[in-house]
Amino acid sequence: MLLRRFGVIAKETKDFYAFIAPWLFGFIIFTLGTMSYSLYISFFEWDLIGEKVFIGLDNYQQAFFNDKIFYGSLGVTFYYAIISIPLQLVLGFLVAMLMNQKVKGIAIFRTIYYLPTLVAGVAVSVLWMWIFNGNFGLINRFLLLFGISGPDWLNNEQTVMPALVIMSLWGIGGSMIIYLAGLQDIPRSLYEAAEIDGATTFHKFKNITIPMMTPILFFNLIMGIIGSLQTFTQAYVMTEGGPNGASMFFVLHIYKNAFEYFNMGYAAALSWILFFIILAITLLVLKSSSLWVFYESELMKDKKRKKVKKDA
Repeated sequence: MLLRRFGVIAKETKDFYAFIAPWLFGFIIFTLGTMSYSLYISFFEWDLIGEKVFIGLDNYQQAFFNDKIFYGSLGVTFYYAIISIPLQLVLGFLVAMLMNQKVKGIAIFRTIYYLPTLVAGVAVSVLWMWIFNGNFGLINRFLLLFGISGPDWLNNEQTVMPALVIMSLWGIGGSMIIYLAGLQDIPRSLYEAAEIDGATTFHKFKNITIPMMTPILFFNLIMGIIGSLQTFTQAYVMTEGGPNGASMFFVLHIYKNAFEYFNMGYAAALSWILFFIILAITLLVLKSSSLWVFYESELMKDKKRKKVKKDA
């Protein structure tokens, strides 16, 4: 009997590895392999054509002490992330709350809000270039109705970053779907119990909806941090880092070093610096999650403990 059981487990293990083998092979070759090679070349000076010249940590030293664009591009990237991430989290959640209402035709509105996330990055960038155009863009045409002369959004140092932040809200449909799934997973019995106790809509939102949604908020926050710190397409297509470096994102700086200046070793070093920055921020958020992320099982345990104390 025991041998038969072990035989079943062994077969299931083999099936498991057989199914994940294609992904595992792709990960080792195209992700882990390329990452390892980029770490290797980050210690070399290499122009993609000539021989690699070993220079040790010079590329990293150059980034921190000699690259005038390094800190500026980091500042631009963090500025974008600090503003766009909270806006995406809040607006995505609010839209999900609206899409969670039981009204006729709500599925159509959910589809409409989600559709923009299916459009490719370059196409979206070209579309928003027309919208932000200083002469005939949709936004400036709208402002003219109120007698306001709009700026040349993408060619003005003061407005280029706000414009890119506004553009980032185009994709809130993706997080909306995740929020919506979380909202629909909240047990209705919790709201019914709160209603019996006389809780108002605000109190139900504060004490039930928000705590139950914190795992979803946590997931979207992590994904938002990773995505925002790797912003590239918008800046490359729409502004090329201008004007005067006002939209020089860190990944665009990496790209320029790799494929315009052909300094591949230095670009690899910059990539690894960004990797560790994202890793550090992600670990900090993970560490803080115990203070504000609540899971249903934990909430139920707390509820049982309170009930036991009350009965005692």
